Amino acid sequence: MSMPRIAVPLALAMLTAIPTPAYPQQGARPTSQAYPTRPIRLVIPYSPGGASDNIARIVMPRLGEALGQTIVIDNRPGGAGSLGRELVVRAASDGYTLLSTDAPHAINPHLRKLPFDSLKDFTTITTTATGSMIMIVHPGFPAKTVKELVAIAKAQPGKLNFGSGGTGAITHMTGELFKLAAKVDIVHVPYKSIAPAVTDLIGGQIPIAFPGLATVGGHVRAGRVRLLAVAATQRSPAFPDVPTFEEAGVPGMIVANWYGILGPARLPRPIVNRLNAELHRTVRMAEVQERFAASGIETLLNTPEEFRAMLESETARWGKVVKAAGIRPEQP
Repeated sequence: MSMPRIAVPLALAMLTAIPTPAYPQQGARPTSQAYPTRPIRLVIPYSPGGASDNIARIVMPRLGEALGQTIVIDNRPGGAGSLGRELVVRAASDGYTLLSTDAPHAINPHLRKLPFDSLKDFTTITTTATGSMIMIVHPGFPAKTVKELVAIAKAQPGKLNFGSGGTGAITHMTGELFKLAAKVDIVHVPYKSIAPAVTDLIGGQIPIAFPGLATVGGHVRAGRVRLLAVAATQRSPAFPDVPTFEEAGVPGMIVANWYGILGPARLPRPIVNRLNAELHRTVRMAEVQERFAASGIETLLNTPEEFRAMLESETARWGKVVKAAGIRPEQP
């Protein structure tokens, strides 16, 4: 499975090396021989209904069966995902508090002062999935193609809004890249997560959004939103009639979100290995694969070391994108 990619100028492809995790944690360090012996909490740093939440609700029931314990999903939105992430950072390194994470984990350090280090303070376990970002509009919006939308935006600079899951969310960054690639001026409207943004788009409060297919596939099929383009090199098998941005006349729009599982820093290696192995088995299950495919999601599995290398490169790359787009970090 190929790594998620984003088309940016060559200068943005620079990578940086980040030290291995060394964040001090409180609490006992279990041997993991009997792990797990009680329910596991999976913190999702967003509201219910987004892609991270949807993927977790596909995977976690089966993972719980494999581990012999219930996995409790705990949605903790706020602070562009930082509140939920901080909960995991402060948890004991015993494998009973985990984080469902995604691309904004690598974006947020460039946009706000965080109460933790997004690399040092977490243990990488595995990624699970990846999915292309898309452009949707309200069904009543006059543009039926990307070309028509660009023409409207250029005729009315600063008049069209696009909703996102918050400043620094992948749904925000995709919109910023569209502005750069299409040379249009559309206004960013941040929400606490992409789910309420999509709700407002369906209700006609905003005309445009850039969610992932996993978030809105059902809405597209039901006609509640109109899908204009997919930010990938190839059309989505789930919506083969919808063009890529390249085909729609906006080159350079290749953007994918990725999803993975992290734990607090210094999570014992035997626990990491157990979780990695069981997550890989679970994601490969036919039922999970079928539900992924129906949602426009692709499998993305790797080792803890591969996930860490990916997180390092994504952090460096998104820092370059933030700079190129001229996005100012939030003030404390």
